[in-house]
Amino acid sequence: MRLSVVIPCYNEEAVLAECVLQVRQLLDALAAKGKITPDSNLWLVDDGSRDSTWNLIETLAGQHANVIGVKLSRNRGHQHALLAGLMSADGDAVISLDADLQDDIAVVEEMIDAHVAGFEVVFGVRRSRVKDTVFKRWTARRYYALLRVLGVDMVPDHADFRLLGRAALRALAEYPETNLFLRGLIPQLGFRTTRVLYDRQLRLAGTTKYSLARMLGLGIDGITSFSAVPLRVIAATGALLFLLSMGVSVWVLGVKLFTDHAAPGWASTTLPIYALGGVQLLSLGLVGEYVAKIYAEVKRRPRYIIERMTSDRVVAP
Repeated sequence: MRLSVVIPCYNEEAVLAECVLQVRQLLDALAAKGKITPDSNLWLVDDGSRDSTWNLIETLAGQHANVIGVKLSRNRGHQHALLAGLMSADGDAVISLDADLQDDIAVVEEMIDAHVAGFEVVFGVRRSRVKDTVFKRWTARRYYALLRVLGVDMVPDHADFRLLGRAALRALAEYPETNLFLRGLIPQLGFRTTRVLYDRQLRLAGTTKYSLARMLGLGIDGITSFSAVPLRVIAATGALLFLLSMGVSVWVLGVKLFTDHAAPGWASTTLPIYALGGVQLLSLGLVGEYVAKIYAEVKRRPRYIIERMTSDRVVAP
């Protein structure tokens, strides 16, 4: 089969040349074994980089026929850049990975074997998180646990290192949402899936593009794009507070009518106000997050715009 490898790139000039070298060597080795065809290729998607990443991509594409560059018109974020590559690549199967090569490409052959055996989607799953900081390891575990509670179908310890067959890619193209969270979307496609375990490597060079703020944003997308449970929790909390408020009101009325102990107190006045005000603001903020996503979806704006490509290939259907 013809294999395409898709790599989204954002300010990756420090690592890109070595990344391309290693991936091309892998493709050559797999072709020599008869696992893939010699015309298998590598797609580099520039996500509006501010350094010389695109110039480097053009140079690499000019030197190697099996390297294709795709330039987005502006920065759209990792998930949209990845989708642009997946929808453009013309392989019978497509493997996505990051430019830093922390995902171990040595297991690509195992992924291909699994696909040949009949699995349409092959997830690359980290064997352990021993190389992460304690904070990142703890937050990742809690996040996956929260998603399970909320009913979101996710593969723990899986990022965006995966193989998708052509049938899965056609199915993915049918999902038009703007709020893109591929880690939650891919498991919804169905098809036969399996997992390949690997050990995460150290970054070749440069720095991570996922700051804490970006990670938090991606995490919120994962929850609000696939689960309405937080809204139901708000409704349940509102109902509970209403019942408690009614009970307190009956008690206060009873004290007022049937006893002489009705001395108004500052605490009994201010505490309920602050408690209810805090819950209301929190609820409004959460509802607002969902409304913002509805607003983005109904506009139906393009998820990405390809400015130019280094090849005249027709985008795969």
